[in-house]
Amino acid sequence: MFRHTDYMQFDVKPEKPDPIYARKLQELLGGAYGEMTVTMQYLMQGWNCRMKGKYKDMIMDIATEEIGHVEMIATMVARLLEGAPVTNSTENALGDPVVAAVLGGTDPTQAIFSGGGPRLADSNGVPWNSGYITHSGNLLADFHANVTAEAQGRVQTARLWHMTDDPGVKAMLRFNLARDTFHQNLWLKGIEELKEDGLEGTIAPDDLFDEEFSEHASTLWHLSDGEDSNKGGWASGPTPDGAHEFKFLADPQPLGDRQSGPPPDPKLYATYDGAMGTPQKPQFGTEKGVIGKIKDAVDPDPSG
Repeated sequence: MFRHTDYMQFDVKPEKPDPIYARKLQELLGGAYGEMTVTMQYLMQGWNCRMKGKYKDMIMDIATEEIGHVEMIATMVARLLEGAPVTNSTENALGDPVVAAVLGGTDPTQAIFSGGGPRLADSNGVPWNSGYITHSGNLLADFHANVTAEAQGRVQTARLWHMTDDPGVKAMLRFNLARDTFHQNLWLKGIEELKEDGLEGTIAPDDLFDEEFSEHASTLWHLSDGEDSNKGGWASGPTPDGAHEFKFLADPQPLGDRQSGPPPDPKLYATYDGAMGTPQKPQFGTEKGVIGKIKDAVDPDPSG
């Protein structure tokens, strides 16, 4: 159950309308790292958490707070759009609506689509989508993703802080910056406690060590034109997991065969010169061993 109150978590009071900045602020609402993304990411993680107790409760606390951040940004966008497009920043372009939209830097869909209010979209009007969120059911993997989400969101908030002189907007952004800082630290602390509680072993990278090709688990392949990658701590010394020693391979060579897909099915009309044989009898294919021999015995040359 969720319960809404009319009071916002922090004041949202711009000094004056600014439709140009309202468009920019849309990024913090419906962008890939906006408030809607972290809201739904944390909610889905919380609902998908298989353990009752401190981890689930913390996730749901933060997730519910983020709903309030969506409300704050949406309200700020609406107040920045008050009276648009007749504002000082756009009135000189009103002679032509297209010019007003382009040169004025405003988002016409805020007027056309949502009646002078915010949209669940980014600063270019691209609708928010659930593909932005991560909820794997694995808390260690998810908490790492959450640190990234908060860090990216804080970077964008900091950039937007420098793009306005409005003291009311800056005040809200100062609050958001602080909460992003705190949430990063919460997720980092959560990662620490998962390890202390012995739960880090449930993440895939801590499994199947006896199955992976361990000789490839510690070597940096030098594959770019840059000359300094071997100067980092990742080129020698112990790895963070304590299980390997970093190595640097200056001139790596390919370990696989020449790249080649299988012969295409003629019914799919792919451009093809016959060089790789046929789907039934490929020259370079995957159907080798027993299956390939059985097919060859049953139908030695089905194309002929």
